[in-house]
Amino acid sequence: MKKIIIAAIAALAFAAQAQTWPTKPVKIVAVFPPGGSVDQVARIFAAQLTTQTGQQFIVENKGGASGSIGTQQVATAPPDGYTFGVVFDTHGVNPSLIPNIPFDTVKDLAPVMLVGTSPMALVAHVSQPYKDFRDVLAAARAGKPVAFGSIGTGSLGHLAMAQIASQQKVEFTHVPYRGGGPLMTDAIGGQVPLAIGTVFLVNPHVKGGKVRALAVTSAKPSPQMPGVAPIADQGVPGFSALAWWGVIAPANTPPALVRRMYEELSKALKDPGVAQKLTEQGMEIVGGGPEEMDRFVRGEIVRWAQVVRENKVKAGD
Repeated sequence: MKKIIIAAIAALAFAAQAQTWPTKPVKIVAVFPPGGSVDQVARIFAAQLTTQTGQQFIVENKGGASGSIGTQQVATAPPDGYTFGVVFDTHGVNPSLIPNIPFDTVKDLAPVMLVGTSPMALVAHVSQPYKDFRDVLAAARAGKPVAFGSIGTGSLGHLAMAQIASQQKVEFTHVPYRGGGPLMTDAIGGQVPLAIGTVFLVNPHVKGGKVRALAVTSAKPSPQMPGVAPIADQGVPGFSALAWWGVIAPANTPPALVRRMYEELSKALKDPGVAQKLTEQGMEIVGGGPEEMDRFVRGEIVRWAQVVRENKVKAGD
C-alpha cells in the first residue's frame, strides 16, 4: 500500500512538473553533423518550440558512427525532460550493424514522436553520363566501376544499394560519409559520382542544377521530384525503402514529460510554416506518438537486421 501511495505522489509531482516545463533551456541532440536532414529537422523544431514555449531550445550536433554517438549521449543524459534527440533511419539499423553498441535502442531510450518519412533519391553529378537508374545498372552489369556515397555505413541508402546489388548480381562501391552535409558537398563538387540521400537532403541541389536525380526509392513517384521514376520502375521490380525521422528521450523520462514534449511537437507540426519547410523537401509528415514510434522502431530493427545479415554488411564498409 505504501509503495502505491509513493508512486501516486510521484506521478502527481511529474504531472505538475510537466505543466510548468520547460523552466530552463532544452537541448536537442542532432545525431548527424550540420547540413543534413537530421540537423534541419532539429533546427526547424528548435526555432518553433522556442517560440511556442518562451524557453530556449538549443541544437547540439553530435555526429559519428551512423548516429549512434549522439544517440548514446541522449541515452546517458539525465531523464529530466531537458535532453531530447532527433534520430534518422540508422537508428533502426545500428543494433545489428555496430558490434557491442553501448546502449540498448529499445530499453535505454524513450520514443517521443515518429516525425515523418521520405523517399530517398539517387543523384549524379551533372558531369556524369548517367541519365537514370537504368544507366547505372547497365554500367555495373558491364563491369564498369560504379561508386556511390551515402550518409554513412548502415544508413538506409547504403543498405538499399547493397540490397539492389545483391538482387541484381552487380557490384557497387560504397563511399561512406559522416552525414548529409559532407556527402552533398562532395556530390556537388564531383568528388563522388553518385549519392543517395533523402529527397529532403538532395532536392535543393537538384533544383539548383548541381546534381541530376536518377531515381527515387518509394514505390510511387515523389511529388517533390516530378518526372523522376522509382527504382521499382527501372529494373528492380517491387523495390521500396523509406527514410524516417524520430524524436527520442532518455529512458525513464517521466511519461508526463514525454507526453508534454509530444504535445509541443504536434503543435509545431500544425504550424503552416513548419509543415511547409518539412513537406517541401519531401517529407510526408506522420506525427506518430510514443506508442506508434515504439512499434515502428521495433519493426525497423527486425527488417534491417535481415538485410545486414544477408548482405554481410559491417561497420566501416
